[in-house]
Amino acid sequence: MKIIAKIYTDFKEKFGIPRQSGIAENTVGRVVFLPEYRVPEALRGIEGYSHLWLIWEFSEAKRDTWSPTVRPPRLGGNKRVGVFATRSPYRPNPIGLSSVKLLRIEHTDGDGDVLIVSGADILDGTPIYDIKPYLAYTDSHPDAVGGFADGVRDYKLKVVIPEEFKNKLPDSYLDSLTAVLEGDPRPQYKPDGENEYGMKYADLEISFKVSDGILTVIDIKK
Repeated sequence: MKIIAKIYTDFKEKFGIPRQSGIAENTVGRVVFLPEYRVPEALRGIEGYSHLWLIWEFSEAKRDTWSPTVRPPRLGGNKRVGVFATRSPYRPNPIGLSSVKLLRIEHTDGDGDVLIVSGADILDGTPIYDIKPYLAYTDSHPDAVGGFADGVRDYKLKVVIPEEFKNKLPDSYLDSLTAVLEGDPRPQYKPDGENEYGMKYADLEISFKVSDGILTVIDIKK
């Protein structure tokens, strides 16, 4: 397996990354090819697709051993299910799969042709193994059944960002950060109101609490 590119996002640590691609649609990532694969001909025709599959490495979740069962956060972090019935990063092979929207191709002097994508659920600097076009006629299955995930797919927190903190946010961050927080970045079930959480997003440190289904931002620092 050869690394062909790296993706650069606003997710600087694992905590806070959306649990699935496309949940935070406004988040933007840059796919930069390694010099060996920085060949314009390799992207010929890609602009004809609206979405792409990224095949990537869970570079921060490598383990020498594996467990046949895991505890998904959306099941409270206490119930175990089979690893192959989840998208947990802790797998026999640390391979991830994400569907992203192709916004545009940027032609740069230093990095060659860079893919600008949205909706990625991937840590900043993650290695990319392959890129394939998303084909709606075969990849989309509207009648598919999603197992235990169907019961939580519409789960969202209400997000409150006080005006004093909104003023610290660049305009381009407000919608994307709100979408990330709506997905409840807490690693597993915690009693509401008992914990204060902190996460990095781009160049910001976000602190928040959750109570009665409402996530309130309590501090934002550079």
